[in-house]
Amino acid sequence: MSTIRTLTGITTSGTPHLGNYVGAIKPAIEDSRNEAIQAFYFMADYHAIIKIRDPERVHQSSLEVAATWLACGLDTDRATFYRQSDIPEIMELCWVLNCMTAKGLMNRAHAYKASVDANLAEGNDADTAVTMGLFSYPVLMAADILMFNAHKVPVGRDQVQHLEMARDIADRMNHHYKVGFTLPEAVVGDNVAVLQGLDGRKMSKSYDNTIPLFETEKRLKKSINKIKTNLLEPGEPKDADTSTVFQIWQAFADESRIAEMRKAFENGIAWGEAKKQLFELVNEELKGPRERYLELMQDPGFVEAELLKGAAKAREQTVPFMEKVRRAMGIRPLI
Repeated sequence: MSTIRTLTGITTSGTPHLGNYVGAIKPAIEDSRNEAIQAFYFMADYHAIIKIRDPERVHQSSLEVAATWLACGLDTDRATFYRQSDIPEIMELCWVLNCMTAKGLMNRAHAYKASVDANLAEGNDADTAVTMGLFSYPVLMAADILMFNAHKVPVGRDQVQHLEMARDIADRMNHHYKVGFTLPEAVVGDNVAVLQGLDGRKMSKSYDNTIPLFETEKRLKKSINKIKTNLLEPGEPKDADTSTVFQIWQAFADESRIAEMRKAFENGIAWGEAKKQLFELVNEELKGPRERYLELMQDPGFVEAELLKGAAKAREQTVPFMEKVRRAMGIRPLI
């Protein structure tokens, strides 16, 4: 059986939340236990500085994100777990890819277009406050993926376009320089690719609508009680498919319990009761990892050692691969 390489990264821009856990961390750790998969997981700290200008927040988030992966059971002897900034070859490859990426391709990136539209709507110049980091973000993402020749990249639906761009960039490099980049495929989960937040929009630190993954039981219950619902009374049938409460339930429950809750919605379960059961379900799964997370947050030396171990492991691949890329482009010794 051939080995499949997968790659997943989380930006160090804030505290990990339920959406990160359900959409990326949990399925990634399950994949890492599969003998047929070679898994790469990283903390995207260079991505973080595109929007975050607070050094302490980026630094603290790095510890929180790393501790989260470890607390959730990542086996760093099987998977390659590293910090993006510890792999200088990624940034070197990013420059190479920038030199081969058409500006027109980047003009079509969703994040850039959204910034332009917002600026024009406010009567500003189209590129007001748009940095080159934001504009060329998909190129750095492509470098993350192509450096390890990942076959599959689990992403939310909002990131699929970036995977398509990475394929375009890889194809162009292969055509010009015969580097042999693997063309990556996006893998989008059917149910939990984009988890809704407290206000019904995508759960995101940008919207301040997240449920932090390892907050205390008391705060977890309070956050779940804040989830936006409609005004339907107990006994009135409720639509499970449009409910954030049900969506989060679906992300944590097995098939039988999902069916039971769907039936309860049809029978008019009270919102308070649905949220109570959701809290109990989520808390039960997170109780053990929460304890380990708190231990790790008090032992940053151990977390740092794990990251450096992963960086050394990653660079066993990135150093010779980047040498291959340089030589393909004519950047090599004269004799």
